[in-house]
Amino acid sequence: MATRSRATPKTKDKSAASRPLKLPTATETTTSTGLQVMAAERGPLPLVAMRLVLRAGSATDPKDKQGLADFTVRLLRRGTERMSADAIDEAIEFVGASLAAGVSEDLMSLYVTTPAEHFPAMLSVLGQLVREPIFPEKEVELARERSLAQFANDLDDPSTIADRAFTQELWGDHPYGHDVGGTASHVRTFTREDVVRFHRERIGPKGALLVVVGAVKPEVVAAEAEKAFGGWTQPEQLELLTVPPLERLAQAGRILLIDKPDQSQSQVRIGGPGYRIGHPDYFAATAMNIALGGGFTSRLVNAVRVERGLSYSVGSYFDTMSAGGIFAISTFTKTASTREIIDVSLGEVGKVRKGGITPRELKTAQTYLAGLYPLRTETSESVASVLADIRVHGLGDDWVEQFRDRLRAVTPKQVKTVAAKYLYPQAPTMVLLGKASEVKKQLKGLGPVTVVPVSEYE
Repeated sequence: MATRSRATPKTKDKSAASRPLKLPTATETTTSTGLQVMAAERGPLPLVAMRLVLRAGSATDPKDKQGLADFTVRLLRRGTERMSADAIDEAIEFVGASLAAGVSEDLMSLYVTTPAEHFPAMLSVLGQLVREPIFPEKEVELARERSLAQFANDLDDPSTIADRAFTQELWGDHPYGHDVGGTASHVRTFTREDVVRFHRERIGPKGALLVVVGAVKPEVVAAEAEKAFGGWTQPEQLELLTVPPLERLAQAGRILLIDKPDQSQSQVRIGGPGYRIGHPDYFAATAMNIALGGGFTSRLVNAVRVERGLSYSVGSYFDTMSAGGIFAISTFTKTASTREIIDVSLGEVGKVRKGGITPRELKTAQTYLAGLYPLRTETSESVASVLADIRVHGLGDDWVEQFRDRLRAVTPKQVKTVAAKYLYPQAPTMVLLGKASEVKKQLKGLGPVTVVPVSEYE
């Protein structure tokens, strides 16, 4: 639920923060085969934004095929029963539309933006992509080669390796416990049959949601959705996967040191339990995190970068999914100062955990977040995403309208409560990547250290 935006002039922020927030009225219908449809008419631009959300995120990957959901979604546009990959690209480009697709832990999403006059044609294309992809063998082979090449390139990016290892350490055997893109060892085994099976079992109208926002009447959306998706059936589709809630992080208190001897810097990741999307703690925790490490003038930035010059970049964040989440710190520093940056970071966390933040810090965070949030409703694309989030994650129909009021209602006492709850009340998990021969001796007293070669993350 985090938002990011470039700074804007103060006068603009005040105007955005003061005007009422209200989403356009959404009309909800259902196609004959069960696809839920939300349509919101919105002008004045003659554009339409669509978002199709499927409950087929990386958490639904088979255990021995990690990354298959991501691999599949990238192949959806590589040919259907009626259109070749080139024909799909040409159809989209010819009318000035755009198509994007991606996977998160919980969801698979396809996004289309099109001039309003071409809405029916582009919705038809979107329907074809999910209803009748053919997954040509050649395209599967090319996608596998590209993925493996990217994994090889990633070995030269210490930050990417550290992030992947961090995910595994925090979540363990939980369905969230692997990178969305999987691993090279798994992707290497992907076949066309794997992709076809995943599509047959996981991609269907059950639990799916189509959100359409822009210059089009709701009744037109309903009629065109029936044409595009009315025959979409998946007789072999499995029951919707329910991701189990996280009882506890699998590796709490453990330190994983990934040895990359050629490194002159250490990547540092520190994490512990957080909360799920839509949790009541969201507003207090988000305001607290802006003061701690989520803003440009935060305590972590001041202590690590401004006062000590230990790193150019340091930050903290909550990462939330439907079944749980984490609180984490991410930074890097030169090898010799690895222990110092850990101690300084944990020291700032400890101060907030025990004492909360000041009323001034809270007010600053509330003003900053209240000023940014209207950007979530400025375009039809952003409104479509917000509507999808509200419905998929059960945020409540008044989420946008009440967002700033709920944020401004946060008190210092509430902040102190969530700080004590999430800011590492137990020993956090740490993942470090760097020159192990120099780093390990700095870690005495922090907990058990496991050293692994970087080759384990190929």
